[in-house]
This record gives sequence, C-alpha cells and structure tokens, in this order.
Amino acid sequence: MHVSKPIKTAHTPDRGDELSRTFGARVRALRDAADMTLEQLAQSSGVSRAMLSKVERGEKSPTIGIASRIARSLQTSLTELTGDQATDGTTVILRRADRPIFRDSETGFERHLVSPAKGNGRVEVVYHYLPAGVSTGMLPPFPAGTEKQLVVTLGQLILEFKDSKIHLGPGDSLFFIADVEHGLINATDEPCGYYVVISRQL
Repeated sequence: MHVSKPIKTAHTPDRGDELSRTFGARVRALRDAADMTLEQLAQSSGVSRAMLSKVERGEKSPTIGIASRIARSLQTSLTELTGDQATDGTTVILRRADRPIFRDSETGFERHLVSPAKGNGRVEVVYHYLPAGVSTGMLPPFPAGTEKQLVVTLGQLILEFKDSKIHLGPGDSLFFIADVEHGLINATDEPCGYYVVISRQL
C-alpha cells in the first residue's frame, strides 16, 4: 500500500531526534517518580522491555500506538510526554513553527499540539495528519470521562471502534466518549487531516 511522505515543516533536521530524547527523558522521569521498574512498565503497557529501554535512551522513536500505551500506563497524556510547551496566562500565543509535533517514524503520522494554553489541564486541541493508506492502529482507552470531538479538514477519515466504523469527510464532525479502544484510518490514496478537541475530567 502506498504511503506518502509526511508534510514538510520548518523544523531543523535534528528536530525528530530532539523530540525522541525529550519523550524518552520524560518517560524515564515519570517511571522513576512512580517507582516502577522497566519490567513493571512493560507488563502494564504491553510494550517490550527492550523497546522501552531504547525509547528512554532516545534511541527509538515510538509509534503512536506504543507512545499512547506508555502514556496510559504512566497515567499521563501524550502531550505531556512529547514536550508540552503550552503555558497558562491571560493571553498566550503558540506560533505554528513552535508547535510540539509527535511524528510516527514508521507511518508518517503527525500529531501537532495546537493548544497555546493548558486550560488547567482539562482541554487540549491537537491536529492529526494521516498520510495516504495509514492507520494509527487501535489506541488504548483514555481515562473515564474523557471526551473527544473531531473535525475533518482534509480527505476521508474512518474512526474504528471494537464493533463499528464511522466514515467522515471534509467538514464532518464527531463527538464520542474516548474511554474505549479506537483507531483512526485513512484508507484512501490522498492525505487526511483533522482537528481533535480532548476534554478530560480532573
């Protein structure tokens, strides 16, 4: 199946390595804070000990599925692990060139943090880019009470649940409770882009 190249950005060539190191360092810090061994994190996340070790050292950029499972096991968000630069304040600006971006090196999937402020940790806005023929795979459930709203801006998106699939096109939107496994699929030969608003209970 054809997979297109990810969107070009203004980041420097070593930006991916920098984000991998940031991700790995935060995973290690949170694991240490929780007094978890690598083996314990491997068991709770379903990610191999060898993979976790490479991720923590910044030697391996995880896929979106692996990154999500690690975040869930550490009881944190993917945004926190990928280098959340958002802050609080009465007026906060996040320039496009400064967005923290998680890139799945295997598929070209991109997760852009769009939220300029943390909003007390309850709400965040992200933008997802799915190249042609790419799926995130099934992602782990979010904590109970988490809500997601999606708006497709480019291409065709399939949202997959355990027993159903929902097809969305440009301008279509969807609300769902995200405490279930779900996957995001672009089954076409064209790229797909969509915004996601994530609301969490604190």
